[in-house]
Amino acid sequence: MAKADEQQAGLWVVDFGSQYTHLIARKLREQQVYCECVPPTPAPPQADFKVRGVILSGGPDTVGAGDARELPAWVLALQVPVLGICYGMQLLVQHFGGRVGSGEQREYGATLITGVDTAFDVDLPADVAMWSGFKRPHQVWMSHGDHIEQLPAGMSVVARSERAIAACVGQGGRMFGLQYHPEVEHTQHGAEFLAYFARQICAVRERWRPSSMLTALRHTLTKQVQPSEHAQRILVACSGGVDSTVALVLLTQIFGQKWVKGVLVNTGLLRLDDLERMQTLGAELGVSLEIVSAEGEFYQRLKGVSHPEAKRKIIGATFIDVFSAYSQAHQDSYGYLAQGTLYSDVIESGGGGVHPRLIKTHHNVGGLPERVPFEIIEPLRYLFKDEVRKLGQELGIPHGILWQHPFPGPGLGVRIAGEIDADKVKILQQADKIYVDYLHQHQLYEQIWQAFCVLLPVKSVGVMGDQRTYEWVIALRAITSTDAMTAQVAEISMQHLTQVAARIVAGVSGVNRVLYDVTTKPPATIEWE
Repeated sequence: MAKADEQQAGLWVVDFGSQYTHLIARKLREQQVYCECVPPTPAPPQADFKVRGVILSGGPDTVGAGDARELPAWVLALQVPVLGICYGMQLLVQHFGGRVGSGEQREYGATLITGVDTAFDVDLPADVAMWSGFKRPHQVWMSHGDHIEQLPAGMSVVARSERAIAACVGQGGRMFGLQYHPEVEHTQHGAEFLAYFARQICAVRERWRPSSMLTALRHTLTKQVQPSEHAQRILVACSGGVDSTVALVLLTQIFGQKWVKGVLVNTGLLRLDDLERMQTLGAELGVSLEIVSAEGEFYQRLKGVSHPEAKRKIIGATFIDVFSAYSQAHQDSYGYLAQGTLYSDVIESGGGGVHPRLIKTHHNVGGLPERVPFEIIEPLRYLFKDEVRKLGQELGIPHGILWQHPFPGPGLGVRIAGEIDADKVKILQQADKIYVDYLHQHQLYEQIWQAFCVLLPVKSVGVMGDQRTYEWVIALRAITSTDAMTAQVAEISMQHLTQVAARIVAGVSGVNRVLYDVTTKPPATIEWE
């Protein structure tokens, strides 16, 4: 993440390629525990803080395979407590002489685990409240194919699932293994266990707060970015959403308006009121912000394109062209391009591990062309949405701005399934405004993490005023989440949903049917494209 205060103590999270690795860090920071994610390099990384414990992440490898990542020798040489999660647990077991095998049937999803009575006769840590939790069956989130066949001498089983060893402890209560993922929302007592490990076992007493995050970002950015008169000003890509707004305010407060300029590109894919709202935002936040019109260019390049990955890449490349033209019009005085990229964007675009898997390209990560005429700055790259909002509070950004729902950089381009044109954009803008206004009017907006409309590439038969219609279909999406890595469907009453549907069909020409998306993430993503 960033350099902490030299007196800060915390943990290292060793990343073995799991897309959940930074969820571990986020859960710890929620508990005000400082941590940094590091790769499993042969030599230990440099630490600007006192490392009091190590967590080994999960990963896609099979322990013992030829190309599998190995447990670095420095992890145990540190002589600090170690917690292995999933693949990390299997690495510990193998290292100390246990046996890991391949399961015939994978454990995936919500799983019930139960404590093993005999485990509580061994020398377990003394925190009764924490460890007694294993005596009661509770739900955890599993995601593994391999499993522990035999524990090494000195390690004891603490809990089992129906098919596998779920938790173990050894080395005098300083070595722990969890086959499940405590970092995900679906695991009961997961956050408590991570906090227990950090506070009780690793004795991390210092508190990591949003103000500490701001201090660390200032330190990193002032080392990374050196503004100057000649080609070294900072251009900030603004979408109208929370993340790019926080990035703009952060950079402006660090370097000043003289060096930092926010640019909102009107792609023609913005929400109905975005331009009007953004025109007043600069003065409200004390930043320099300009709107550049490029609707025609985006529509022209997207004409006839229906594949979501192709659309994202076209949008990303067009953004760069518009920003390049803007810099050229200002004597090429901008050498940096800042974006509000979050870690959930990085993960989904295939940058979340050593061997990442692409879920979808984000225009501000994998959607950028290989060569860009700027040095890219992503100050929020290792933060999740909830952390960005906390940072925004530290920066003094008003609540109403910070708690608006997330809006993707490609805008409505990823909410129109299939080909894009101005008529479809107009339909979606109107429907989306009706939906969001309704949520505000009925005090539902802040209970929902993200809500929006999607225009589907199909038409349906309907009847309006005794006349047959054949018009477009709108899907409503509303989810609850904390980090965008997992999401539940928001429980909006059928009465509210039917009222929204009636308002959309009555108020938007070209729509005669409205659906509600009841799919969680996973298996779906939050956006449709």
